[in-house]
Amino acid sequence: MTTNTKGGSLQRQLLLKLWVPMLVVLTLGGVTAFALARHIGSVVYDRWLYDSATTLAREIKNENMRPSLRLPKTALDMFEWDSVDRIYEQVVSETYGTILKNADFPAPPSDLQVGRPSFYDSTIDGHSVRVVAVKMPSPDLPDDTIVIQVAETKNKRASLVTEAVLLFIPLQLGILLMARAFILFAVKSSLRTLDNVTTKLDSYEAEGPIPEEDPVNVPSEVRPLIDAINRLIGKLSAARDNQRRFVSNAAHQLRTPLATLQVQTERTLREEDPTKHRDALGHVLGAVTRLRHVVHQLLTLARSDDSGEHVLQLAPVDLVALTKDELERWTDHAIAQQVDLGYEGSDLSQEIAGVPQLLRELIANLIDNAIRYGRPRGVVTVGVSASPPTLYVEDDGPGIPEAERPLVLERFYRRSDAAGDGCGLGLAIAVEIAARHNAVLSILDNPRGQGVRIAVVFPEQEKTA
Repeated sequence: MTTNTKGGSLQRQLLLKLWVPMLVVLTLGGVTAFALARHIGSVVYDRWLYDSATTLAREIKNENMRPSLRLPKTALDMFEWDSVDRIYEQVVSETYGTILKNADFPAPPSDLQVGRPSFYDSTIDGHSVRVVAVKMPSPDLPDDTIVIQVAETKNKRASLVTEAVLLFIPLQLGILLMARAFILFAVKSSLRTLDNVTTKLDSYEAEGPIPEEDPVNVPSEVRPLIDAINRLIGKLSAARDNQRRFVSNAAHQLRTPLATLQVQTERTLREEDPTKHRDALGHVLGAVTRLRHVVHQLLTLARSDDSGEHVLQLAPVDLVALTKDELERWTDHAIAQQVDLGYEGSDLSQEIAGVPQLLRELIANLIDNAIRYGRPRGVVTVGVSASPPTLYVEDDGPGIPEAERPLVLERFYRRSDAAGDGCGLGLAIAVEIAARHNAVLSILDNPRGQGVRIAVVFPEQEKTA
């Protein structure tokens, strides 16, 4: 997997985040093991010193009411012999003075207690030594105590440290190299799934099928990413299909009024009689009006379905006031069509959350649809009710059969026997705008009898205290 972005390589980041802690852990483990080995070695050598001191203590005798330590020269030579280090000893009676010594020892610790050995570092004859001091009662002399000190240079201890270092360093390096190989293998093999996804995405063609990766075959941590990519590609594919269908249908809807406009314009240019020329201009105006209506509805549909505005900035809107205001704008058109357009329902404010401009388009399309497809010289009633907030538009026209009601909500659908000169977008626009406001649009029978009722039910608003 090749990456060249400011974020850096994911493989490098994973290796760094795994390798550095592993290096720290192994280093701490090595240091701890080294310190533990050094401590154990020190304890062993200290115990040997203590054993040597107790050996001397057992040889102290009471001669003529004086403590005495008489060892053969061969035994003393054996006691002091060591191929690596030098051994020093000193035995001192608190009352009778020095009993045995082969070097001048520093004074023992002041807090030395009877029967409890004390270990400490010191210097004898310029050599760094480890010393054990033991205080014990003098044999058969209750008023006297004896201090036994045995010291040893630190050559063996230093050698032990060196050997431990020489053993631990190669061992730790070997473990680090093995850990590096295992981590590198684990990271690369785990990221191979992303390589497969990348390969599929690279081979994806806009016209081809969605290159989905089976989530079952990927790690659980990567599965949400695969699912998100699949959903994104699905949405893009659906948006592409919607856009293509919209462009195709829009072209089809614009072709007829444009052709009509061309024919009427050519006819107007040919007419020389003023009366016929004026009549032809009237037809041109009708074609332009129809074209304007189609273009306006297409633009409204595109704006209401714009993915860039998927999350609307909703604000409090008085549905009653907005409905009455829009109703007044359609009064002249209803009168011209000889349709009785009126309002019923509560005059009290009914607040909803919405976008005023889109809600105006919603109301306008429902009124226009009722006037176009209702009964000639019929009655159209617009109303608002509460609990929940509901906008409805009724007409007393021929109605819509139950089986066709879902179809008329689709874009560009027109019933074969429908009157009027609509383009099949009015209800589709209303559905889109209602959905953007979390409202539900339904087609119902007119409760007054003949005709239909289009009802838009908005969600209840939370009341603030």
